[in-house]
Amino acid sequence: MISKYRQLFNDSFSEKKYQEFKEDIASDFDYMPTFRMAESPFFISNELKAQLLEGCQDVIDLIQQDNFKELTNKSLELNSKVPNEDEHTTFLAIDFGICEEDGKVIPKLIEVQGFPSLFNYQYVLYDKFKAHYPFLDELTPFINDISPEEYLKIIDEAIRNGHPKENVILLEIEPEKQNTKIDFYYCKRDIGIPIVCVTELIKKGRKLYYKNEAGAEIEVKRIYNRVIFDELELRKDLKMEFSFSDDLDVEWAGHPNWFFRISKFILPFLKGKYFIETTLLSDLKEIPEDLENYVLKPLFSFSGSGVIFHVRKEDIEAVTEKELYILQKKVNYIPIVQSPDGKVKAEVRVLCVWRKEDKAPTLLCNLVRLSRGEMIGVKFNKDKDWVGGTLGLFERE
Repeated sequence: MISKYRQLFNDSFSEKKYQEFKEDIASDFDYMPTFRMAESPFFISNELKAQLLEGCQDVIDLIQQDNFKELTNKSLELNSKVPNEDEHTTFLAIDFGICEEDGKVIPKLIEVQGFPSLFNYQYVLYDKFKAHYPFLDELTPFINDISPEEYLKIIDEAIRNGHPKENVILLEIEPEKQNTKIDFYYCKRDIGIPIVCVTELIKKGRKLYYKNEAGAEIEVKRIYNRVIFDELELRKDLKMEFSFSDDLDVEWAGHPNWFFRISKFILPFLKGKYFIETTLLSDLKEIPEDLENYVLKPLFSFSGSGVIFHVRKEDIEAVTEKELYILQKKVNYIPIVQSPDGKVKAEVRVLCVWRKEDKAPTLLCNLVRLSRGEMIGVKFNKDKDWVGGTLGLFERE
């Protein structure tokens, strides 16, 4: 079934059509995304889908353990703890590389993030692909075959938690300069909340305010947080009236503490067929002789920054804060996507939300990154080997 759609897509594809597809996205806000959009979706077989969902459940089982906060408290000791943490994360992004093991295709967990991803953009991307390739309407990027309307309703509930739209903000550092800003624009359009820079917030006591387009001060009751602490730490030039460590009278859609709790920090705790041997550097008994089979990663970096793919013994020895790094076994990404001019590797990010009153996260859809390069990541437009970001499509249930 999936090979049928791959053939249909490849037969329909042309550079002209790809350019029209990109221009269609750009036309919504008169803005072309700065990241590379992949030419094709990734067609996911039922067998691979079942494996992805099983791997996600194994991750969720760990996060739902009664002692999960106790297991991950150390992650907050290593970073800036934010007050008023909620019971569980609001967002969950689970990344699997599509790999080969013993001659078979298998997803392997690369990373987990307790942080939002491109929820609003991925929803629109599906419509854009269907507009240019109508036969794709027979497939869906949504897990459990939910409708686009249901998807948007769930996202809205997770972000706003019942608050009026004007009292909920999408918060970012200079949002107009971010690579992912098209997702912000779709969020503003489809959810209806304003986009606010951290420097625009006004603090009065324990409350935060922003100025709307008419110049009136509006109280912030809930923050859809898109601020990456890596970037915040580097931006000493920012003039802010508040600090994330302040005790504020505000709810978080994505409390910042969950960015640290659910991160590469939990990878050493995960054992099983979908997980990779991962060791906290401070727990490493001896440096492996076969370092060519490992990758060195900072625990709390974002978008692949600080990762050393070709690790040397001196790289490990040079790390002074060994509690902040992991050594992870490399996996064998399999070129699985048949493009018109060769095969391409894939990484699937399953996107989940966990609404306040729900007992467990809801798996919603996915984001896929494609590459011909050695390592898949999101260093947009930096490497000729990147193919770009797209989405995976499943057979309808």
